[in-house]
Amino acid sequence: MFRFRRSAAATATAVVAAGLAVGVPGSVAMSAGAAYPLVQQLTPAQAVLLSTGAAPGPSASATRRVFTPPGIQSSYNLPALYGQGLTGAGKTIAIVDSFGYDQAAADLETFSQAYGLPLMCGMPGVACTSGMPTFSRLQFGNHQVKAPPSTSQSPGQEASNAWSVEVALDIEYAHTVAPGANILLVTTPTAETLGVQGLPNMMNAEQYVVDNHLADVVTQSFGTAEGAFGSTASLQNLRHAFQSGTAAGMTFLASSGDNGSTGVSKQPVGQGGSLLPDPEVGWPASDPLVTAVGGTNLCTSPFNGTVVDSADGPVDCHSGDRETAWNGSGGGFSKVFARPSYQSAVAAIPSSSRGVPDISMNASCGTYVVVLDTAPGYGGYYGVCGTSEASPMFAGVVAIADQTAGHDLGNINPALYGSSLPGVYDVTKGNNIQAGTGIPGYSAGTDWDAVTGLGTPADAQAFVHGLAGK
Repeated sequence: MFRFRRSAAATATAVVAAGLAVGVPGSVAMSAGAAYPLVQQLTPAQAVLLSTGAAPGPSASATRRVFTPPGIQSSYNLPALYGQGLTGAGKTIAIVDSFGYDQAAADLETFSQAYGLPLMCGMPGVACTSGMPTFSRLQFGNHQVKAPPSTSQSPGQEASNAWSVEVALDIEYAHTVAPGANILLVTTPTAETLGVQGLPNMMNAEQYVVDNHLADVVTQSFGTAEGAFGSTASLQNLRHAFQSGTAAGMTFLASSGDNGSTGVSKQPVGQGGSLLPDPEVGWPASDPLVTAVGGTNLCTSPFNGTVVDSADGPVDCHSGDRETAWNGSGGGFSKVFARPSYQSAVAAIPSSSRGVPDISMNASCGTYVVVLDTAPGYGGYYGVCGTSEASPMFAGVVAIADQTAGHDLGNINPALYGSSLPGVYDVTKGNNIQAGTGIPGYSAGTDWDAVTGLGTPADAQAFVHGLAGK
């Protein structure tokens, strides 16, 4: 979930918990004279408190539908893989976030018990057994996560507890999709919205993961508009983990963003940001060594996931399609990277630009997922959305594909574009135009498009076996 600034026509709501209103929207920023932009953190496009007690079940109404783990699993035909013993077992997904929070492992345990997911070694009070997946944390530095004081006027990017929603979403939905995979939560001690203390810290943490080969798949729920960088060189200097990690056979994924085709130049804490004048894509999603994951409205029934529900909300699900493009899905054409060879056959992508995204999964604020977060200032189950829901879920798909192949697949983009993979649903309706901004956007259409990429792994069983070459 990018921490981002929405247009006036698509303003994100605030999280309300324990009497504290925490503003979710933020945006890209650059401090005066800094070489690097502040990160456009992918915290939820929207987080709505659903329950402070019992875990909520799936629901559907005239305006929205709420998915729980069983509904997500069924919607993407994941149980068919589980029945074959393919759960991501033996593979590790690294999830990179700021701060983390002390209750994360306990929340994942409670969430797993509530929705029938396997317990993991590393959860408090869980006795480790042979073959059990492991939850662990790699923590750089030390930062106490706490709610801002009630007198705070604008904690903004420094509200470290606001990152907990991101952490909870990432770990809970990577585990939902790949219940047998290990999860490594990698945390840094500063908000990745602090210029030179931000993105370099994040990428150095990833370099440590690469150097010690601590993961097979890395998912990144952070990003900033390419146009917010001080120079192309300042962006290129951050790619080192992708280069060495790809050479080592690791897969890197990134959420494509929640602002559609727009980008923001800067946002000093407590002040508004400046909308960039042209369409933008975010980095690291735009990096050719990264698989960019966009977002859709998931129009299947949240109760069983096996049928398309065209009667309930949101309106974007009234077309009869199983998925439509989510309006917030980041996408477009890079101004930094030329079209990579794996996209050369896509006529819609000019030779001068890398096209974003590559693939998509559910991310819509009208078809959101349930997340448990009990960090300071929070205290219950929330409905959460954003493309950083899609990236950890797709990380789970890749982990299962790695297990299926019997080896790490590394950069999967050539395989995604190399042939028509089975199980892909071509999303053809919707767009990512941000009304009121004056910035041109893009429409979904047949084959690749700059909103949902190639489509979604709607039949994960067929998709995984195709990706794995099995």
